[in-house]
Amino acid sequence: MNKSLFTRLACPLAISALSVTAAQAGTLSIGHTTWVGYGTLYLAQDLGYFKENGLTVELPVVEEASMYMAAQASGQLSGSASTIDEVLKYRPQFCFKAVAALDDSHGGDGVLVGKNVKSLQELKGQAVAVNEGSTSQFWLSYLLKKNGMRMSDITVQNMTADDAATAFIAGRVPAAVTWEPHLSMVRDKQQGKVLIDSSSTPGVIVDVVALNCTVIEKQPEDVKALVAGLYKAVQYTKDHPQKAYEIMAKGVGGYLSDPKELAAAAQGVRFYDQAMSEKLLGKPGAPGDSEPLIKLANETASELQGKPYNVSNDDLVDNRFVSPL
Repeated sequence: MNKSLFTRLACPLAISALSVTAAQAGTLSIGHTTWVGYGTLYLAQDLGYFKENGLTVELPVVEEASMYMAAQASGQLSGSASTIDEVLKYRPQFCFKAVAALDDSHGGDGVLVGKNVKSLQELKGQAVAVNEGSTSQFWLSYLLKKNGMRMSDITVQNMTADDAATAFIAGRVPAAVTWEPHLSMVRDKQQGKVLIDSSSTPGVIVDVVALNCTVIEKQPEDVKALVAGLYKAVQYTKDHPQKAYEIMAKGVGGYLSDPKELAAAAQGVRFYDQAMSEKLLGKPGAPGDSEPLIKLANETASELQGKPYNVSNDDLVDNRFVSPL
């Protein structure tokens, strides 16, 4: 899912420039897009929470899922930070598993419509701007199904979330699926309204750290250190939010380089602490909420991609590291 306004790495050649550290003990390289939910990775890095357990974490920004997954498949990256529905599509191609939960969208994604629209059913037969193959489309499909509809009931106008918001505000499309800061902009300027946002669908758009299976096998202590550092960072965010957002903004950068912008964006996500991670990923022998979410992602990907996906919870989740060191 491309959640950025800017593309820092725009071609396959950029991938080759990444440090090849996937197999190096004591180091994990995690590719990711620019997204507020990944701020705790930078926070833990800056505060030394990874280092105190002997771990170095590299965080290359790759603003395209296909690119960071290709780098992960080739061993140039240890893993990636992305949504469950996004990475699931690549699981049949090579082995990786989610070892840590990062966040879920809790108001940060939304559907923009005209002021007089009161339900999704009113969009039947109309054009909706949404990024095909993205988490935005996965979420829209979920919303439509909850309301007795299918993707075929609307006309998809394929464009990025940023372009979708721009098209909606300009009056070129009657509806759009996008995220912050566009939702707040529409609310503030009253140029339409947010019909529904992701605060009404907790646990559907969920970001995780997914590491290659060989990395998990050969570097279990590093994985433990990663998870422990993330938990400490989430607690720091609860205890010192203003300082935490300043540190995150410096690390995440891009359109979130202003601490005020990052703080505003952070209101639309929930950072996962240990209890939330255990609820999502479960414990050994006891699957968590990821199991029905993965089932939903399989069904949606099969429908949207036109080919069957049968990735199991065990295929995609390794919950041995959810408990602290």
